[in-house]
Amino acid sequence: MMNFVQAPSMKDRVRIKKVETLSDDWYVLKKTTFDLQRSDGTWQQQSRETYDRGNGATILLYNLERRTVVLTRQFRFPAFVNGHPGLLIETAAGLLDKASPEERIKAEVEEETGYRVDHVRKIFEAFMSPGSVTEKLYFFLAEYDNGSRVTAGGGNFVEGEDIEVLELSIEDAMAAIGTGAIADGKTIMLLQYAFIHVFSETGKAISVVC
Repeated sequence: MMNFVQAPSMKDRVRIKKVETLSDDWYVLKKTTFDLQRSDGTWQQQSRETYDRGNGATILLYNLERRTVVLTRQFRFPAFVNGHPGLLIETAAGLLDKASPEERIKAEVEEETGYRVDHVRKIFEAFMSPGSVTEKLYFFLAEYDNGSRVTAGGGNFVEGEDIEVLELSIEDAMAAIGTGAIADGKTIMLLQYAFIHVFSETGKAISVVC
């Protein structure tokens, strides 16, 4: 029933013909021309653009006793130019920059939210936009309490970050998905995971329309 999960490697069915670097400014944008062997055995030439920004990690901080989560709100220019007001509510996240996912997310969550956590739990990995972006994202959960807050957070000024820290009940966060107030993919994934596997296990049923 689960054989489809163990998909065969495409290594022998892809022949790289040409790689062009289109941009190497903030991150790397490449155009690759390759031959792909289709399912019927025939070969077809294709070209794709890929954006390589490295891999990243994201984390949801939660407090079971208060049934709350910590999120951030910051300006996202790509969302803004695509018709969004611009301020996205998100889980703390950042690129690995050659660090391990666990090390990086601990540093990133403290920088963005001001909360220091010693223990994080990886729940899964996912490619967020595999049609064009190479990035793989590592997803984490960690518990927090009042004593976890060591700074005000706010992000890295040099990198242009101007981050507001939010503490919401899990009920309000789930409702915000339904209204569109939370529209960030990684954040929706972590909230829904926590809703099902963390908060529901406390024995308090939640009824939310999304």
